[in-house]
Amino acid sequence: MSAEISFLDLVLEASLLVQLVMLSLLTASIVSWAVIFQRIKILNHATVRSKKFEDRFWSGADLASIYQELSARSQTHDGLERLFTAGFKEFARMRQTQATTPEAIVDGSHRAMRVALSREVDELEKNLPFLATVGSISPYVGLFGTVWGIMNAFISLGEVQQATLQMVAPGIAEALIATAMGLFAAIPAVIAYNRFASRVEKLENIYINFMEEFSSILQRQAYAGNSKIGS
Repeated sequence: MSAEISFLDLVLEASLLVQLVMLSLLTASIVSWAVIFQRIKILNHATVRSKKFEDRFWSGADLASIYQELSARSQTHDGLERLFTAGFKEFARMRQTQATTPEAIVDGSHRAMRVALSREVDELEKNLPFLATVGSISPYVGLFGTVWGIMNAFISLGEVQQATLQMVAPGIAEALIATAMGLFAAIPAVIAYNRFASRVEKLENIYINFMEEFSSILQRQAYAGNSKIGS
């Protein structure tokens, strides 16, 4: 037996089940990192777009002109743009019906924005459950591989009359690699999930605050339009 065993030798000499555990953990880690980079890009994009639209919205521009500008774009809307277009479109549609009360107009616009908010949050939270799953089960999967590897090592020791450290060490080392890989997959996934969940919550609060402020503006316009119609 060689006095020095490399990491690759330990992996290649592990039992088939332990190798499968290592492969599954490596795959989970690679996919997790792909999801992490994807979520970073999407959340950064959502944050920048929200800030940009808020500056445009509170610049004093006419709401109808903002809606026409957004409607003229070929690209899809997201974030605050989606909430605004959904709410204003429903507001304009219901306002054309003179029999509709201001309260009904505002409620209809608010419901439309709530639906858009739900879809937007679902999009922001996409793949986050996967990170949570990897972070929670990877250590246990790695521990399973370790237990199995150590069990096989001790079974092999039972077949010899005199056990030495050189006989025990490789089997235990290859078993512990599974635990290490489980932690390697779990720790980044847990950190990323907590970070992304916090950012999604902040964005959701921004969306909700905008929705309430926009509803107040629409309410004032609905009552103002109703008074003009009544006169």
